[in-house]
Amino acid sequence: MKPLSLLLKTVLLMSLWLAAPLRAEPDTKLWPIMKEAFFAKRDMQEVDFIKIDAPRRAESGAQVPVTFSVDNAAAKGVVISKLYAFVDANPIPLTATYHLSPALGDFQLATRIRFETDAFVRLVGETPDGKLYLASREIRAAGGCGGTVDGDEASIRASAGKIKFKVDQPVTLNSPTAITFNIKHPMRTGLQRELVSQGFVPAFYINKVAFIYNGKPLLGIDVGVGTSEDPYFKFNFVPTAMGKLDVAANDNEGKSFSQQLDVQP
Repeated sequence: MKPLSLLLKTVLLMSLWLAAPLRAEPDTKLWPIMKEAFFAKRDMQEVDFIKIDAPRRAESGAQVPVTFSVDNAAAKGVVISKLYAFVDANPIPLTATYHLSPALGDFQLATRIRFETDAFVRLVGETPDGKLYLASREIRAAGGCGGTVDGDEASIRASAGKIKFKVDQPVTLNSPTAITFNIKHPMRTGLQRELVSQGFVPAFYINKVAFIYNGKPLLGIDVGVGTSEDPYFKFNFVPTAMGKLDVAANDNEGKSFSQQLDVQP
């Protein structure tokens, strides 16, 4: 049997979400369905070297701060090259996929994600040879995926794609150095309604971000609508030489945005 396409997986899981009653408690029965949809028949081991740091209860379901990390996996003989982040009760559960490079060192990334209702965050790490590892965390938050949107459409679109991008100083070779990236964008999910007409507002979101250092891939992110408005990513890398850091982002309407920084002492 061929694996399900991403579109088919999304349609299947959204139909389950729409049919399900609203729950106050995170539903542990959702993950086995999702795991089968995305990783059919593949073994997955729960581990402690993949970590999710987040508040137990978030102030807003639209902006839930989380930090994902892979802590000293190499000492256990494991190299994680890809991380999948899920919120298992969201209508579109795959929040983002992170493509890692060795230049990141022990991976640690802070970002903000959405929750439609109380749920588990699931972080699945994959090795180059296809082994899968799992970490989970329960978070209480709600209302971040649907609801209504309002505002001046022209000004929203005019500001979309504006980037704030920096590298912490001082930069020390062969030591972890923090990169902070923030891009202005409404990250519309396709499930929100226009305030007056109550019609669904079309999805409009950043779908890819790529960081390149001295011409080599550093971190690639396949971004989903479970990422909060004005996407924010802060992560460490380990520079072995000074040079140039490039970032390029694309949205689902085909627009591209980029910026470059000189990384110097």
